[in-house]
Amino acid sequence: MTRPTHDWIPERHLGVAATLSHADELIEQIGDLLFAYQTQVGGVLTLRERPIGSVSHTEIVRVAPIPRKVSLLVADALVALRAALEHALFAEVEFIEGGRLDERAAKLVEVPASDTYEKFDAWLKKRARNGPPSLRAGGKLVRRIEGLQPFQRVNKPNLHPLARLTLHTNHAKHRTPAITAVRLAAMYRDDQLPRSVRDLPARSEQPLRVGDVIAETPLGSKVPVTLFPSVGINRPDTDHWPVLMTELDEISWWVRTQAVPRLISGGDPPEPALPARYEISVGQEDERPALAAGSMISAPERHKQRVGAADARPGLVDLIGQLEDAPSVAAIMAWAGQLTDEEVLERMSQLSRTFTYEPEMLLRNRAVLAGLRDEVLTFSCGDDSATRTVS
Repeated sequence: MTRPTHDWIPERHLGVAATLSHADELIEQIGDLLFAYQTQVGGVLTLRERPIGSVSHTEIVRVAPIPRKVSLLVADALVALRAALEHALFAEVEFIEGGRLDERAAKLVEVPASDTYEKFDAWLKKRARNGPPSLRAGGKLVRRIEGLQPFQRVNKPNLHPLARLTLHTNHAKHRTPAITAVRLAAMYRDDQLPRSVRDLPARSEQPLRVGDVIAETPLGSKVPVTLFPSVGINRPDTDHWPVLMTELDEISWWVRTQAVPRLISGGDPPEPALPARYEISVGQEDERPALAAGSMISAPERHKQRVGAADARPGLVDLIGQLEDAPSVAAIMAWAGQLTDEEVLERMSQLSRTFTYEPEMLLRNRAVLAGLRDEVLTFSCGDDSATRTVS
């Protein structure tokens, strides 16, 4: 089978693909720091119960400090994503103009982020006299830029990925790096297990602070709860604190899969798509094979898998350990520990969540767990090839 060569990417834009890969590497570093932070010994939050009359308040007494490097890397990643857009546009302008621009015209080459057509029209008029001809009204490159503008999102253009990217990078370049804080993404009582996190009521995006009360229970009662603290990023000049990795995921996905390909091609994103990452740490005689061999799994996706697998591994060990004739806990843990994140999630996906205790579903889960128990036994005997085959 012939590997894709990304022939649709002109030589002048290969540097843009490398910048996108660099941005993904930066986001992976952010994910590594967040994973270590969120799985630290003692947890992100320290709580205490404080009696108030006939009830008890669950109160925050400490929020673990977020490593400062997180904010610096977030700013670097977002600036790199914006640079990919700017570099793609500049290379395309020079190509259309047939050579190097004079200094006055070069200073007018930029990707605008207009939330109304009127603002975009004003941007065009500023280029009518001294800007390059390719950035004047009616040109094909202008039509490409127009199609990427926030005003194309009729409902809440301020939430368009380009609007958010511009907001974050302007703040990072001129004021301060990204502002991050811990927020409580979700919480539920263990005796009221939701079918999905999406079924939980929306919680405030505001950062958690020492002294905040997150639950109230009758005095003397014990209600175990599961908390999902996450790290949020402030959208400058707003009270919004979306989950940091979600914000990076949405913006980076749009830049890589929509904005850059549309700027280059002038139409729908061509195939094959740009990889999230490819090898840029060594010199390449020809970058196209490296692009073709790149990974389509982005850093935010890998982070999501890693967090999900970290949550799933203890549950997998516990479920198998409850079976009759189960191997020792140590054996199950050793087996689960050598599985990749993808393998852990794949095995957990075979199990159905039992809300109604339907006999057929319970029997099916038991059969799946029995198969996983057999995997553990085979692994313990020294044949780990069986751990790659799901029963």
